[in-house]
Amino acid sequence: MKIKIYNESDNPLPEYQNKGDAGMDIRANEEVVIRAFGWRKIKTGLYIIIPFGYEGQMRSRSGLAAKHGIQVLNTPGTIDSGYRDELMVILINHGQYAYKVEKGDRIAQLVI
Repeated sequence: MKIKIYNESDNPLPEYQNKGDAGMDIRANEEVVIRAFGWRKIKTGLYIIIPFGYEGQMRSRSGLAAKHGIQVLNTPGTIDSGYRDELMVILINHGQYAYKVEKGDRIAQLVI
C-alpha cells in the first residue's frame, strides 16, 4: 500500500518516528488558542491520497491528553480514500485553562 502526502506547510512531512510505530505525527500549520472546555478545527497544510479500500484515522496524542487534557474530538476521525481537501484536526480542550497550539506543534497521529 502506498499513500501520497502533499505538504503545503513549512512543517516536515509526517513520518514514523520509530520502526514499528502505527501512527505518524501530524503538526499544526497555524497558531490557535483553544479555550477551556472548547474545541477548534486546526489546519495542517497536508493533503493525502489514500488507496481505494483503505482509510486514514486521525487519533489523539497520549502526551497532550495526559498533560493538558487535549484530545481529537472525533477520535478516531476517519479520512476516506476519496477525500482530497486539506487535512484538519478537531481538538477539544477538556482542561480548565486555555491551551495554545503553536504552528509546528505535534497535535495528532495519522494511522492508515
